[in-house]
Amino acid sequence: MEDALDTFLVRVEGNGPPKKGKLKRALQKMGGLFSKGKARHDIAGAIEDIKMQLQEVADRRSRCKVDEIVSKPVATTSTVDPRLGAMFKEVTQLIGINKSRDDIISMLQVDENITKMVSIVGVGGLGKTTLAKASYDKLQSLYECTAFVSVGRNPDFVKVFKDILFCLDGTKYKDIHNTGRGVDLLIRELHQFLQNKRYFIVIDDVWEVASWKAIKLALDQRNNGSRVIITTRNQEVASEEEVYKLDPLSHDDSKRLFYIRLFGGESKCPANHPHEASGKILKKCGGVPLAIITMASLLVGKSTEDWFDVCNSPGFYRGKGNQQVEDTEWILSLSYYDLPSYLRTCLLYLSVYPEDYVIDKDYLIWKWIAEGFVEKKTGTSLFERGEEYFNQLINRSMIQVVESDYTGIVCTCRVHDMVLDLIRGLADTENFVTILTDNEAKSPQNKVRRLAHQNRLMKQTQQDDHVGMAQVRSLVVCICDIDSFVLHPCFKLLRVLELAGCRVSEEGWLDLVQPGNLLHLRYLGIQGTRGIHKLPEEIGKLKFLQVLDLQYCDIEVLPLGICQLTQLVCLRGGFYTRMPDGLILTKMTSLEELQDISIANLDEKSQRQFVKDLSSLSESRVLNIRCSFKGTVQLDLLQSLGNLHKLQHLCLTALDSGKAATRDWDTAVLPQHLRSLRLPDMQFPRLPSCISPAHLSSLNDLELCVGEMDEAGLRALGGLPELHYLHLKMLYSSMGSSATVANITAGDAFFQKLRCCDVYGAMIQLVLNEDSTSVSFTICNRKGAKSIVGRSKTEDESSRSVAPLPVMPNLQGLCLSVPASALYKDGNGGCDNLGLKCLPSLRKVRVILDCDGASADDVEKAEGELRNAAQLHPNGPIIDIFRVGTIDRSRARSTGR
Repeated sequence: MEDALDTFLVRVEGNGPPKKGKLKRALQKMGGLFSKGKARHDIAGAIEDIKMQLQEVADRRSRCKVDEIVSKPVATTSTVDPRLGAMFKEVTQLIGINKSRDDIISMLQVDENITKMVSIVGVGGLGKTTLAKASYDKLQSLYECTAFVSVGRNPDFVKVFKDILFCLDGTKYKDIHNTGRGVDLLIRELHQFLQNKRYFIVIDDVWEVASWKAIKLALDQRNNGSRVIITTRNQEVASEEEVYKLDPLSHDDSKRLFYIRLFGGESKCPANHPHEASGKILKKCGGVPLAIITMASLLVGKSTEDWFDVCNSPGFYRGKGNQQVEDTEWILSLSYYDLPSYLRTCLLYLSVYPEDYVIDKDYLIWKWIAEGFVEKKTGTSLFERGEEYFNQLINRSMIQVVESDYTGIVCTCRVHDMVLDLIRGLADTENFVTILTDNEAKSPQNKVRRLAHQNRLMKQTQQDDHVGMAQVRSLVVCICDIDSFVLHPCFKLLRVLELAGCRVSEEGWLDLVQPGNLLHLRYLGIQGTRGIHKLPEEIGKLKFLQVLDLQYCDIEVLPLGICQLTQLVCLRGGFYTRMPDGLILTKMTSLEELQDISIANLDEKSQRQFVKDLSSLSESRVLNIRCSFKGTVQLDLLQSLGNLHKLQHLCLTALDSGKAATRDWDTAVLPQHLRSLRLPDMQFPRLPSCISPAHLSSLNDLELCVGEMDEAGLRALGGLPELHYLHLKMLYSSMGSSATVANITAGDAFFQKLRCCDVYGAMIQLVLNEDSTSVSFTICNRKGAKSIVGRSKTEDESSRSVAPLPVMPNLQGLCLSVPASALYKDGNGGCDNLGLKCLPSLRKVRVILDCDGASADDVEKAEGELRNAAQLHPNGPIIDIFRVGTIDRSRARSTGR
């Protein structure tokens, strides 16, 4: 049905606007009538075939008794459920596994001089990865180099070893994934790198003994105090090392996790809650966190009747076997069938990705849109509607958040392998996705709808096997080595073409073979794929293309034909991807997202025309460009920005920014709905007046660089009501400068929602005032820091109890610069008055320790003071200290030692 409808619509809409002239318009209209008549005849025949297929689907539904397992769907939500935030916060505090983490750490601390290996073993969904990550986060700062890498069921050892090397030293091995090294060379490289180093490596999700032995072979196991954790479901793998058996959660911990997901905490449980059904369901979950969270997500907002329906549904009471695994699988299946049909389709699509693959949220949503899975909603863009779908899947715990930046926006996700097993099985049964790998090579038996190549070596002969796959709508090639890529002309119904993380050996261009025939193509992505340096000039013939994604690839210049893509809504370049000279941007008025594009190669006249034309992109939500502010380009750009009323994310990377005047920003009017503003290279003398609570009340992510900060600027930053992430760089100055906002009270709402504060070249200080109800907040550059940090506490300050502070109550991550010579000079001073203990939510601290002018002894003592401050903090935050500057070796050792 969908193929027939698509073909019909393309034929009807594909001719474009009529040409001028009465005769030409008449001829065109007559031709259109004949073509539409033929299209209607073709579709009639297709519908007869579809009727038979629909009857087969109905019969299958009846056989599977789907209606008996489906509960009534609850009302959908468009944002991530805030109760999930509370749950994840509790998880970071280790619900039910606090003791397990401490046990693992104790096992690792025994026999300090030898290389110690510990295996965490348990069934799927118990939280082995969570436990390993918690232990890793706690200990990683104590080792020279660290890595956390997942292996999976069918490991690609080349990728595994490359991932380990990249994690161990991201600078040295930044291009490791683009090399053609084989397993033997990588093992030698890894073994050589680890020699004489004290490392800490976590190898997650190992399935087979042979896999672990191959990895273990590469590890240097000399007596250097290194540590290794592996997680596995296989007792045979675990038996190779010291074993920690992870048990299910206790009843009390299970109940706690269950109620946190349902209500935000047990104390918030309503009086009419069905406790009898709740007890049965918790028993069914068997203490498996994945089952508990998934079941709770299923039941959020359900009536008491629905709770008992779950208890009485088929499969709730089943026979023996591996009860934990079977019950978890049943719960996942129940949760899947409880999803609305549109969410089930979106979830099944995730089966195109390999196990443990980190999925970018935006990429995924654009592919859903290209496939036609996202329904239009009045007043909401298709992407925003897709975000609603994505958030609903998170709220149902069918996908897992991998990283949520400090703005609270989820960027990537992953599918738990038990959920992946479920949706792969369903996708195969429904002929929704066909997956081909070198490990599981098979010939498709049915008409292939979506074809996924994963972790394989693809030669041209294998691509020739695509002949006869005329019904394919998505072709997703993931982490493959490809001889050369030539798209077979049979793919006339293709909507999605994606090459993700691949390597094409024959450098050259992407051969689409007659792009004009790919009229259905909506999504073209080669993100992370190396070896393709140019796009075909005929790309403008892809009339219905909506998304062109070129991030992290080798495309240097876009073809001029790109301006003919009038339906393009998303264009993502590779940061240095350049716009062609002569591009007419005003034709591309559908653009909502223009990312990582450089116009710095254009002359001043062309740059001015480009930024002026930006004002015509009235639908823009995201704008991220690289430019050089020649002449009046900056002023033209600011005037255009004032017309982009829907803009939410703005990033401007400027070449020669130090030479650009920034006075125009003080009078600029930025889009009032901005949520993210990043100006990493602009050098402002002080905070521009356009950045204020009055103008940017929705801003939650801010990055900029200033020469100095005054009190007015500090008050403006602290007053931004939605600010979650602040990345502030202060320029080096030979003069000390500081700004203080004194006597801040809870009513001032100062930095109330800030979660992460990265301050480079500067330091912050919190001081509780004598009345214990107000705070003084100071920010200063490095020179200014030396005058305030090193003072010793008075006896009165030492004895004063610290009350919850009205400044930064939600701050979890802090990065700041601290001068060692001021923090601990000649045995005096300390870091108590930095105010770390006044940040109740602190989880991680990164200190840039400026060693200029300090003796080696003072530097050691300063580090000791900082680590001690972190250890004494109620949360015990992770602290990473990085030395910069030159230690004064000529100074005598401190007498205070």
